[in-house]
Amino acid sequence: MSIAGAIFDLDGTLVDSQAQWRRAVTGALEGRGLGAAEADRAFEESDSLALGDKCAWLHDNLDMGVSAQELYAEVFERMRAAYEHEVTALPGAGAFLRELAGAGVRLAIASSTPRPLVDAALAGQGLDGLFEVIVTGEQVARSKEFPDIYLAALEALGTPRESTWVFEDAPYGLRSAREAGLRTVCLFGAGHREGRGSDEDSLAALADVFVHGYAELSLSLIDDFAASDPARRRGETRVLVVDGSPLPSSAGLVSRLAAASDYVVAADKGAEALLAAGVPADIFCGDADSVSEETAAWARAHSSAEILFPSEKYDTDLGLALACARHEAARRGTSARVTVTCASGGRPDHALAVVGLLAQNADLSPRIVEDGYECRVLSPQGTAIWRIAGREGATFSLVALREGTVASEQGFRWELDHRSLALLADLGISNVVAADAAEVECHAGVAAAYLIG
Repeated sequence: MSIAGAIFDLDGTLVDSQAQWRRAVTGALEGRGLGAAEADRAFEESDSLALGDKCAWLHDNLDMGVSAQELYAEVFERMRAAYEHEVTALPGAGAFLRELAGAGVRLAIASSTPRPLVDAALAGQGLDGLFEVIVTGEQVARSKEFPDIYLAALEALGTPRESTWVFEDAPYGLRSAREAGLRTVCLFGAGHREGRGSDEDSLAALADVFVHGYAELSLSLIDDFAASDPARRRGETRVLVVDGSPLPSSAGLVSRLAAASDYVVAADKGAEALLAAGVPADIFCGDADSVSEETAAWARAHSSAEILFPSEKYDTDLGLALACARHEAARRGTSARVTVTCASGGRPDHALAVVGLLAQNADLSPRIVEDGYECRVLSPQGTAIWRIAGREGATFSLVALREGTVASEQGFRWELDHRSLALLADLGISNVVAADAAEVECHAGVAAAYLIG
């Protein structure tokens, strides 16, 4: 089901105000005798609370000689001035909100910030009038550590739970939104908050869609994921991602790989290799900054979907294409097995980055197939074993892509038995397949296995 409702956090998600909130609270505390470290720690520990509850907690837990009401008034005035004169919207936030609103998506705010300050923040950035519903922490019984505020916003919006998404930057917000049964988008970028559980890996684990800013978000990306059901996994979908390296793979190879795939993704200039092979993509994605206008028009005309992003996005076109592969597999209720081609020719720096990116996506059982070699990323999280038949005499190399990698090799000139491999070391380079049936297994970590020639 497509997205029908969107619930947005305010601070750090729509407006870049986290630094101002930290200064407002810690400044008020330091002005009453607390040291900087103690004030900062108190801010972190009360971060999820609405302002009234925050000030009550600070009053009850710190010896300041001031009432919670006086502290509330001071922080409120500091933030009112900040929203009016300092705070700015995150880049692209307004355009994305208007894209959603223009498509009929109903919008809500769910924020711990008091309502007058929410209104000031939205008005200051020209975002007022876009939201049908605004729910603040002072309207619900518990903090954002609990799903109350999202459930209240969902009820007020009246949109189906399964097609309502929450946009957040805080780990506790993402976690409780999921507890409410809502899908989540993590905005991790210039406005993201510092603190416990706010590192990139932790936040990505709590999000259905993880992006580094609005430059990587579009309605088409949300819709691409919206029909998926990550809880279902039966079988696998073979996805071919055609990238845009300066020296593309041959048309014959691209054609053969496409014929063996269930779904084909054109990553920007990769559409040119597909055009040369006469193979249309199922989806065309990227920023269209390296593909010719004629080829882009062909790709759009022959693809069932298009997902475009501005060129200032954080992720590479290949990274976005891998996300599309995940979404399609989830929509089909399967796991994904990804083949990448046209990804490593002509730019050694790009080739290295491609392998690194695939290592980060080892659960997709990814492999690179070019005219001169095949590279499989092996990991217990994806595919751990590569059985090689009929390639006696071929050159084989194994490279650890993560600390703690342990691997075995059988049927090679030099064999390994549960050998620890140092990161990017040359121990496994230039081996030779010595048997008609050889096997390499990654027991721990992640390894790149190259079969050359």
